[in-house]
Amino acid sequence: MIWQAGKHRVQFPRRPMVMGIVNINDDSFCGDGTLDPAAALQQAREQLLAGADIIDIGAESARTNRGPISEEEEVARLRPFIEAWPSLIQSLPAPPWDEQQCWPPLLSINTWRCAVMEQILPLGVDLINDLSALPEARPAQLCAQHGASLLIMHSKGQPKVAHTHVQYPDIMAELDDFFQSRLQLAAQAGLAPEQIILDPGIDFAKQREDNLRIFANAQRLQRWGRPVLMPVSRKTVIGEVLNLPKATERDAGTLACIAWSIPQGAQIFRVHNVAAAAAAIKVLWALQACAAE
Repeated sequence: MIWQAGKHRVQFPRRPMVMGIVNINDDSFCGDGTLDPAAALQQAREQLLAGADIIDIGAESARTNRGPISEEEEVARLRPFIEAWPSLIQSLPAPPWDEQQCWPPLLSINTWRCAVMEQILPLGVDLINDLSALPEARPAQLCAQHGASLLIMHSKGQPKVAHTHVQYPDIMAELDDFFQSRLQLAAQAGLAPEQIILDPGIDFAKQREDNLRIFANAQRLQRWGRPVLMPVSRKTVIGEVLNLPKATERDAGTLACIAWSIPQGAQIFRVHNVAAAAAAIKVLWALQACAAE
């Protein structure tokens, strides 16, 4: 399986990739956001040195108890980081982790508004991490136009709005129908299958049992033949299981989700604590390879 993201061509199977989270905002649910571009770049540098293959930057928190910022403000926060990205990469040894780290690393932008995508894609972006659940073809058209990859995430309704009332008779059947329709839409928009990755949208318009069932049946997502990103980091469902309301205390639960998801076929993990995730993945991958001999 090939994943094409900008100039990057990644071939699976390979050791799962680590996507580090950098929040260029002041309302991250983990409290790790910053509006200082230099501080955000330093966070990215530390994550890359810790083993990140991808850096995912977002200027707007997905928290539903905060209103959206303007499109102009979102672009203004993203632009300095994107423009400084090439210099950051040139300043680092290659690769700092080991020979399996994706190098040069990929740059992902976490957004859901097409007007923002239109302005930041020409700056040199490898992946659009789209929170909108692809309700229309425009994000796919833009990624096709600029040669970027598109992450299609399952959700219901508009981003930045709580959807705690949503119920599914069968969450896995819901995901099957959703990805089938969205992959067709992306293809009609001119986006190649190799440019798409999938995200089941843990915690987005889902209840505790929905999230647990997705983890339990994650291997089913491999039916689409596309890389699957599992957004495991410090999720609400982990806090519910462990009775940990404070997000920064959920890293052990995050590692448990990674350990469960690797045998299920997950190819990418989006995390805050890159050092812990990268080390865990390296050991788990070695153990899985040994067991397969």
